[in-house]
Amino acid sequence: MRAIWTGAIGFGLVNIPVRLFSATQQSELDLDMLDKKDHANIKFQRVNANTGKEVDWENIVKGYKVDDNYVILEDEDFEKASPEQSKIIEIAEFVDESEIDSIYYETPYYLQPEKSGTRAYALLRDALKKTDKVGLGTYVLRNRESLVVIKPLDDILLLNKIRFHDEIRTTDELEIPDIKIKPAELKMAIHLIEQLTTDFDITRFKDSYTDKLLELIKAKAKGKKSTAAPMKIVHSRSSDLMAQLKASLESGKRKAS
Repeated sequence: MRAIWTGAIGFGLVNIPVRLFSATQQSELDLDMLDKKDHANIKFQRVNANTGKEVDWENIVKGYKVDDNYVILEDEDFEKASPEQSKIIEIAEFVDESEIDSIYYETPYYLQPEKSGTRAYALLRDALKKTDKVGLGTYVLRNRESLVVIKPLDDILLLNKIRFHDEIRTTDELEIPDIKIKPAELKMAIHLIEQLTTDFDITRFKDSYTDKLLELIKAKAKGKKSTAAPMKIVHSRSSDLMAQLKASLESGKRKAS
């Protein structure tokens, strides 16, 4: 793996030099965009809006419009805005992880200590485990400030980017009808939840769609025709909610993605 950021974790007066690595990878197929006529690859160009000519990467700069004029920003400007946040993930406070709603979570990264920071790294990891707390802080990556959670994961520290509160849309525009659920319906639904309750094991869930799509692609490459399997109706045909719940309980089947 290649580190995408090098800096340090600020933990009080303790400084922990670390490297940041992406913790995830995409599972979907890498599909190319082609011209329908001759299957040639589609290329995206960076075009000057005035001349219509393509612009090389080395001639592209970033700017912010102020009073109809652009202020051009250099790489140094982004770092000058907050040099400490560009190099240090400063833990501002510690909180219970259960207090952070899942809607805020965004992207996970692995933190690896530099040789000079291994002891301090282990200290923070073990202290977080002992207290059942996570560290909450900020840093700047790719010219953008990020709010992050730092938590132990087995023997490593995991950094998870989370969204700022003002990035979450309100629910004011959603139209949710006020429905009164009957006690019998609620009891039946609870029974169904209990029937399907198990210990969490993420390895039981696979990206089966990608596998099936790849099988279809290989078949088409060999000139074979494939037909879509008929969709199975897994729920009751009845529009009555109680009837659907009863049918669900009687089936006793656990559906996995």
